[in-house]
Amino acid sequence: MERAAKKEAVEELNGLFKTTGVAIVAHYSGLTVAQMQKLRLQMKQAGASVKVSKNRLAKIALEGTDVVAIGSLLKGPTVIATSNDPVAAPKVAVEFARTNEKFVILGGSMGKTALNVDSVKALAALPSLDELRAKIVGLVMAPATKIAQLSTAPAAKLARVVQAYASKSEAA
Repeated sequence: MERAAKKEAVEELNGLFKTTGVAIVAHYSGLTVAQMQKLRLQMKQAGASVKVSKNRLAKIALEGTDVVAIGSLLKGPTVIATSNDPVAAPKVAVEFARTNEKFVILGGSMGKTALNVDSVKALAALPSLDELRAKIVGLVMAPATKIAQLSTAPAAKLARVVQAYASKSEAA
């Protein structure tokens, strides 16, 4: 790799690390190209990204960022999964590790907080930001729909009573 290309790679990684909410580091040794493509696709669908970089360049790019804690994990063939949503990358990484034993999660960082493997799994178990928003909207909408049901219920009951009397008088 030429010096200019290395500098550009470090700047790109540094920009990524500065804007990310969470970074997960894993070993990927032994995965096929198809499996890596599947991982990249799953990450992209979840709103996350995967980077394979030289560890030395990644360590340089980590300086001055919040996720600097992952620097000690960068040994051997590593892949770095990042996302702005603190749950997206861990969720996909943990799910992918379940189905691919050669994909081993080492740890990560959420902001300035270092994460071990158990912390990453705990983070993956949380509902995503979109799921939380949907639950909140559901909770807010529930009282409104109940009020609407209650306000229409007396009118419906009254209409049924009138209909019953009308039917009874027609039958007589």
